[in-house]
Amino acid sequence: MNKILVLYDTTTGNTAAMAELIADGARGVEGTEVRLLHIDQATPADVLWCDGIAVGTPTHMGVLSWKMKRFWDETMLDSWQKLDGKVGCAFANSYGWGGGTEMACLSTLLVLVNFGFLVFGVTHYAAERHTSHYGAVVAGPPDRAEEKAVCRLLGQRLAEWAGRRAGAPEALAS
Repeated sequence: MNKILVLYDTTTGNTAAMAELIADGARGVEGTEVRLLHIDQATPADVLWCDGIAVGTPTHMGVLSWKMKRFWDETMLDSWQKLDGKVGCAFANSYGWGGGTEMACLSTLLVLVNFGFLVFGVTHYAAERHTSHYGAVVAGPPDRAEEKAVCRLLGQRLAEWAGRRAGAPEALAS
C-alpha cells in the first residue's frame, strides 16, 4: 500500500481546498492510502508513516507560513535522518498573482530537501497555461477547472512517484 500524507496550513480556507484536490488526485492512483491533515493535527508519526508528502502553505511574505516552519523546526527535529528517500512536493496559495506563491513553494521544498525528501515538480501542463513546475500554485480559491486540474495532477504524480519508490527495494544502507 502506497501511503500519502497531504499536510497543510491555511489562513482563509483556500489552501485547505487545494489540499482536498491534491488528496483526490492521489486517491485516484490504485493502491494509495491518503491522510489529509491540518498542521495543527499532524505528528511526527504521520510524517514517518508516509511514503510521500504534499506540503501546502498560505504565502506569508513570499515564504511558507510560520506554523509550517515551526512544525519542521521544532516538532520534526527528532525525526532528522529518519525521512531520507521519501518523496515530497509543495503547494501554495496567495491572495493574488505575483504575491510570491512560487517562492513559498520553493521555501517549502528547501525544508523538505533538508529532511532528506526527494522533491519533484510536474513538467507538463495540467491545463492551458497551468503547470506546477515548483508545486501547485493558486491565487484565491481553487474554483476554476484549470486550478483544480493542476492540484489533482500534483497529487496524482506524488502518488505515482511515491508508489514507485515505496515498491523499490531499499536503496539506502545504514
